[in-house]
Amino acid sequence: MRQLFPVTDMTAPAAADREWSLDELADAYAYPALPEGEDAWLRANMVSSLDGAGQHDGRSQPLSSETDMRIFGTLRGLADVVVVGAETVRLEGYRPARAREAFAARRAAAGQGPAPVIAVVSASLNLDFSLPLFTGPLVPTLVLTGAAAPAERVRAAREAGAEVLVAGDGAGVEPARAKAVLAERGLRRQLTEGGPRLLGQFVAAGVLDELCLTVSPTMTAGGAQRIAGGPAVAVPTRFAVASLLEQDGFLFTRYRRI
Repeated sequence: MRQLFPVTDMTAPAAADREWSLDELADAYAYPALPEGEDAWLRANMVSSLDGAGQHDGRSQPLSSETDMRIFGTLRGLADVVVVGAETVRLEGYRPARAREAFAARRAAAGQGPAPVIAVVSASLNLDFSLPLFTGPLVPTLVLTGAAAPAERVRAAREAGAEVLVAGDGAGVEPARAKAVLAERGLRRQLTEGGPRLLGQFVAAGVLDELCLTVSPTMTAGGAQRIAGGPAVAVPTRFAVASLLEQDGFLFTRYRRI
């Protein structure tokens, strides 16, 4: 089954039983217009099982599906920058974002480069700088860290070709400053793919604008981490449904902060 339920009409009839085109997905997930001089728009893309697990055996892939990966690629195809935590880089085997012909015209019209920049958030810079993410990206990988980051690791990152940006006065990164530092570089359409600790920091700082959440029709039990971790916020942050898609039992939801 393949269905699209706009928030204005939750009783919309089922669409034809076919795969969504990348153009249809790009239209459905388009970033809102950002007037010149205004702040960036930060969205997250995560997947969760029915019982709240954000990963299985330390990785999100077992919860995913083919359509989920198409949406994953679409969200990257629309973004200026993909912000990801160092632990997720290590666990998920991150590689550089690639240019995709399907999004070339759309990106050119929006004034974007051929592929999004990857920005890795790390306090310690305990990263393998020999990986292709740092040695062979289409556009140089960014590393976001704090002013007190180890000097030798900052030097190693720069020697590998990465560009180091300071987004905090201490060792770690301050979420609001990270968002602002990227926006100052013209990277205003921002996407984070986690992990849970980084997403939790964005939520706690009140800088997450949108959540694209795939609800996987699976249950894992166990003690898997949720999609967002870290300290609880004093008052739960409210989001409103922006769109809801369904295919093969997977729900592809999109929420915007109220």
